[in-house]
Amino acid sequence: MLMARGPRMPRSGSSPGSFTDRTLPSRGPRVQDAHRKIHPRSDMMTSFLEGLAAGYGIAIPVGAVAILIVNTSLNRGFRLGFSAGAGAATADVLYAGLAVVAGSGLAHALAPLAVPMRAVGGLALMALAAWGLWRGWRAPASLSQQLRAGRAGAVYMQFVGLTLLNPLTIVYFAAYILGRQPAAQSASPAAAAVFVLGAGLASLSWQTLLAALGGLARRSITPRFRAIAVAIGNLIVLALGIRILAGVLLS
Repeated sequence: MLMARGPRMPRSGSSPGSFTDRTLPSRGPRVQDAHRKIHPRSDMMTSFLEGLAAGYGIAIPVGAVAILIVNTSLNRGFRLGFSAGAGAATADVLYAGLAVVAGSGLAHALAPLAVPMRAVGGLALMALAAWGLWRGWRAPASLSQQLRAGRAGAVYMQFVGLTLLNPLTIVYFAAYILGRQPAAQSASPAAAAVFVLGAGLASLSWQTLLAALGGLARRSITPRFRAIAVAIGNLIVLALGIRILAGVLLS
């Protein structure tokens, strides 16, 4: 007695319409672009977090500008120290924005100017350190009121210019942007703006912390020890400026 056969299941590859031949599409560029359009907030948050990482990466390493910010707050109060930090953060934002817009092209364009800019930066650091040492030696007590009444705008612009003299900042941001490719190439203008915003907030928060540390130290130490600390800071900045200039001359 023959048994009735059930419906025959299609074999793999037996027909173009069989289920086993149906494959899911790979996550190619079109799928990734569609994912970004469907989830724009995720793309924006990723860009913001990457901006924070880039901003802290350029701001945290202690250099001459960081020492000058602490020195300004220690010698002239938190208000002017914050202005100095805001100036440095503004320069970081400008360079981050240029790196996002121009990428490697701007870094290559600035390459011939790197040596002259480093030389000018070294001379500027030496001049600021020498001026700070002379000011502290001349009349630390009689100038205290004048220093506290200094103009925040002038300090802000001074640190914007000083930080812009460091061409390594634009090289750093350009390298970071190139490291994000190809994702960075297809980033929307809004995502690029959020990246720059994150970098600026990170830099400003770190510079503000440095200014706050200098302001706290100003209140907790004696004027004599404060003058010694400021002099040590200026000597370190002077040494860094000499090192930069020597590196340019010996290269």
